[in-house]
Amino acid sequence: MTTPAQNYAAAKARNAHPITQAFLATFSFEFDSFQIEACQALEQGSGVLVAAPTGAGKTVVGEFAAYFAQHQGKKCFYTTPIKALSNQKYSEFVAKFGPDRVGLLTGDTSINGEADILVMTTEVLRNMLYASSSTLANLGYVVMDEVHYLADKFRGAVWEEVLIHLMEAVQVISLSATVSNAEEFGEWLGEVRGDTCVIVSEIRPIPLYQHVLIGNRMLDLFEKPGVINPDILAREREAMRKSSMERHRRARYSDVKNRLSRADIVEKLQTENMLPAITFIFSRVGCEAAVQQCLAQGIRLTTPQERTEIKAIALKYTANIAAEDLEVLGFPDWLTALERGIAAHHAGLLPSFKGAVEDLFQRGLVKAVFATETLALGINMPARTVVLEKLIKFNGEALVPITPGEYTQLTGRAGRRGIDIEGNAVIQWSPTVDSAAAAGLASTRTYPLRSSFAPTYNMSINLISRFGRERARTSLDSSFAQFQADRAVVGLSRQIRKNEAAIEEILSNAQCHLGDFIDYASIRREIKEVEVFLSRRDHKKSFDNRQRSKLESDLSDLRKALRSHSCHKCNEREEHSRFAERAARLNRENDALRTRVEARTNVIAKTFDQICQVLTHLNYMKGDKPTSQGQILTKIYAESDLLLTESIRCGLFDELNATELLSIISCMIFESRSVESIAPKMPSPRVSSALTEVISIWAQLELIETQYGVKTQREPDAGFCWIAYKWASGGSLQSVLKGSDMSVGDFVRSMKQLIDLLTQISGASQRLRPICKDAIKRIDRGVVSYLMGDI
Repeated sequence: MTTPAQNYAAAKARNAHPITQAFLATFSFEFDSFQIEACQALEQGSGVLVAAPTGAGKTVVGEFAAYFAQHQGKKCFYTTPIKALSNQKYSEFVAKFGPDRVGLLTGDTSINGEADILVMTTEVLRNMLYASSSTLANLGYVVMDEVHYLADKFRGAVWEEVLIHLMEAVQVISLSATVSNAEEFGEWLGEVRGDTCVIVSEIRPIPLYQHVLIGNRMLDLFEKPGVINPDILAREREAMRKSSMERHRRARYSDVKNRLSRADIVEKLQTENMLPAITFIFSRVGCEAAVQQCLAQGIRLTTPQERTEIKAIALKYTANIAAEDLEVLGFPDWLTALERGIAAHHAGLLPSFKGAVEDLFQRGLVKAVFATETLALGINMPARTVVLEKLIKFNGEALVPITPGEYTQLTGRAGRRGIDIEGNAVIQWSPTVDSAAAAGLASTRTYPLRSSFAPTYNMSINLISRFGRERARTSLDSSFAQFQADRAVVGLSRQIRKNEAAIEEILSNAQCHLGDFIDYASIRREIKEVEVFLSRRDHKKSFDNRQRSKLESDLSDLRKALRSHSCHKCNEREEHSRFAERAARLNRENDALRTRVEARTNVIAKTFDQICQVLTHLNYMKGDKPTSQGQILTKIYAESDLLLTESIRCGLFDELNATELLSIISCMIFESRSVESIAPKMPSPRVSSALTEVISIWAQLELIETQYGVKTQREPDAGFCWIAYKWASGGSLQSVLKGSDMSVGDFVRSMKQLIDLLTQISGASQRLRPICKDAIKRIDRGVVSYLMGDI
């Protein structure tokens, strides 16, 4: 029973945060304490950083920011890292605030662009800031969802650009997955954004239980916290023994015989009431194969009524797709699988197919999804169970173990709030998956957020255009990357001072009454170095007799100097030598530490200076101001920003028609998934000639960048030129993709990127604007133009 004093305190708290209380009243469930604390901090005028597990309800705080902005008569921008998440959040906000108050901007989609509540990708907001867009007027609040994305090495810099350059009066609401250095990140936010309240919750709303599937037996991973189930260890040893025997007999290493297939696992989960489930397979081909395996085994997870509902929803999502295109998309097989409650989810799917899968899974109609890790990027698709069949993945270069942070992100999908009382993470055992590795991933709670920020040409020229070179340089020193580098310097400097004190103490023990023992020790060290050098060269036979004779003569002189040194006769010289060597080791360590300090000091500003040297060399800057060519660069945000701008400057595109233009610029956005070096097919001699010139410009830029110590422009990839040309020429989807291993989803995404790039060129060059608009019109058709709409 509460006391009168407690009742009074509670009433006072409610009165202090009336908007928060009104917002809470719009929900039918009770808020967690971290959600209430974040909303109250925002109402008090503070920025907030909320770090909480997947599924904990962080986005409620972002929703409150939009609600609060309405009461304040201000705008609220809600930014996300991916378009799919922006689309999802837009639909949620439309349902909450009404279609008139909410807009969507994702680069290739613009709906109600001057609404008071705008959902957008982070890049869109960054571009607005550099363009000083009028849409920024009356902006009061910016929500940065999945802000831990700033660690992404390809796109992470955008988050820091926004946080550094947003207007001072804007309150920022940063929503992050659980990271171990939230306080450090919050401290940086406080420096660049002003008062920021850091709110960390490590409590999962739904408890997560970890399991290992060995053969057909599902066992708890932990007997008690931190202790692996001994039954797992025993079965693991037995399975390894049998596998080893099999390897000996057959000369190959295979999994245990009774390892369940993907279809068998789905049936087991159904039997144990653990559906719906997401099985993460780090391969698109694997996801599609898993669906086919389930169909071949006759798995059916739905009732007749559910199948009717699934078909109706799937047809709504695909209603605008031409019949001949549906055939290319494999629509009949896809629909058959959906009706049985089974689906794949990966980046290669057509957006409307992915949207249908996400919708049906959220409704509980699709029960088993086989997905790549892209599903874990904030999309609202929680399950009762998450299955991992491997703990390694291909990162584009090599097979690497998944990190504890990735494991937490993936398994964080398990447990549906308000539906499940628990979530389950299931790791399928194999000879390449051991319980110790699984336990390590499941137990680790250290996921530090590390900045990947680095200046680009477009970023640098935009900042110079807005602020001038010196102020631009200073602003980059405000980045989280430099903040972390400075923190590291503090620690390194502390270690250097500690080593120096130790060296001083050690050398006091190495003093010799006969002379300078440090000088004596240095001669001994030099002798050793020459001896080692001679030994290595002899082994490699890599120098001639004259060189050898010179070194042997030097060695003889050093030995004479050692024997004639006054300290050579000291009875304690070996003891003194041990002290001197310890001091020498610490001195070498300090030299390495000082090198690391130098590498971290003003590291961002140094990169900016190198970028500016390239821009000055190419006449994009004169003094501290951008030239007319530099102004064109301010509007090109692509990864190949300088290559594209140089191509425009050289007049490379001036004589091309629309289809030829987009065919050529596709080499600046496309990256082949295949590592095979087959010469790509060229649509015409003019395209081939222009492409040769683009590659020549890239090679020249690479030489210039090497001269100034930077590398930003990746090599052009002509793998999409022919497909883009055929589509722009009116080819059907089937004819365009014939003979290609490209999925429809990748095709659509590449076309959307082309539209975005053409829009940038159109804004940068008045001369090329008509041809860019023509090119956009030619490719923005069929499956490329289809939007899912409101279902």
